[in-house]
Amino acid sequence: MVRDDLYITVPSYFRCPISLDVMKSPVSLCTGVTYDRTSIQRWLDSGNNTCPATMQLLQTKDLIPNHTLRRLIKIWSESDSVQTRPSNVHPPHQPSSLTQDQVRELINQLENELQKIDRDSCFQIHTIPPRISRLILFAKEVEENRKFVAAAGGTRLLQLVISALGNKQLVKDFGVLEKLVQFCNIILQQPVKIDLVQGRPNPPLISRIDVGKDFKCSMIMGLSQGRSELRSEIAKLLEITSNLYLEVKNLISEDDEIYTQLLRLIVSMDCNPEAVDYAVSCLISLALSKRNRAKIVRNGGVGVLAKALSESELSVSLTEKMLKLAEMMSTCKEGRMEICGNEICVEAIVKKVLKVSNMATEHAVTILWSLCCLFGDKKAQESVTKSNGMAKILLLMQSNCSSAVRHMCSDLLKVFRYKSKSSFLSCYDTKTTHIMPF
Repeated sequence: MVRDDLYITVPSYFRCPISLDVMKSPVSLCTGVTYDRTSIQRWLDSGNNTCPATMQLLQTKDLIPNHTLRRLIKIWSESDSVQTRPSNVHPPHQPSSLTQDQVRELINQLENELQKIDRDSCFQIHTIPPRISRLILFAKEVEENRKFVAAAGGTRLLQLVISALGNKQLVKDFGVLEKLVQFCNIILQQPVKIDLVQGRPNPPLISRIDVGKDFKCSMIMGLSQGRSELRSEIAKLLEITSNLYLEVKNLISEDDEIYTQLLRLIVSMDCNPEAVDYAVSCLISLALSKRNRAKIVRNGGVGVLAKALSESELSVSLTEKMLKLAEMMSTCKEGRMEICGNEICVEAIVKKVLKVSNMATEHAVTILWSLCCLFGDKKAQESVTKSNGMAKILLLMQSNCSSAVRHMCSDLLKVFRYKSKSSFLSCYDTKTTHIMPF
């Protein structure tokens, strides 16, 4: 067991009031408050002219290096208590920077300020970003904090924050946009309470949300121009809200650019698997409406999935979702034409049979059955043959697959048996009759 005396506590005045990290280059504003140079410079470059901690109007934006504090931090960081701490030992959870009363006060202040934005277009919005940042830092510390923020008024604040996402003046800075989206995701991801009387979940945190075209414009702007972290947060927000609120799904499904950017996120090299998962899940939610499936296809959905399924190392869950989306696209005429004309896509689908999971296999077989049996597409049949798909189907027939999959496999074999003149089937008639189901 590690002794408590191995842990160290960072002096509060060594931390930047904005990032809460130990300052590397402490500089002071004219108000006397010291910040890390990187954090305060980002704040000022965003167009703010106030001190984040005091909200005083800055008479000058000059940054004065705090050499004394920098020397103290250097001495502290080189001290034995810091240098001898084992690298695999992490300091215990530090007490929160905010009390629960301060959290309630922050929520009330944000609520008042966001309401004023709607009433007064000239209202100064510079106080909102630092306050929302402090709430996010508090919520990220532990799960209990997130629950407290939601219970203390976070759900009430949610509608105002979502409305603020459409405020062009507020979200012109991508850093602010990211904070607002992060806050929404934190609140929306809180578990829904169970109605003990009815034995079923209550409605979402708020029954409906008001979103407009400006909200959609902000989401598109962030997806197309933001850094990977912002795009990931937006994909998460769109996935959650499109499943919870019909008004959000209807709004974002209208614009082809949404589909383009979500598909771009799937094959982006700088995005993490979680962001890709949210993007695919959002597209699945949109594809529940038949008219949206053609939009996904028109914006390159088949090609994107073909590339991702054939080139990427995907998790089981993500592979299942991608195949499910491909299955949904195969139900529309445009989707069938694109899949049948894309040998890489058909080959990638065939390869997933018996390779990933029972669910992935079922999605893959359903796509092949739809193309080859239900619609009798010759291109798809040829692509399956070239990809050694019938060998997979024969093996699947001998496995412990579901009755639905077995029935589709039987239909697929019948389709190809009718083409008995092919060398493929003559091979199986002469060499593998012991596993033929006929």
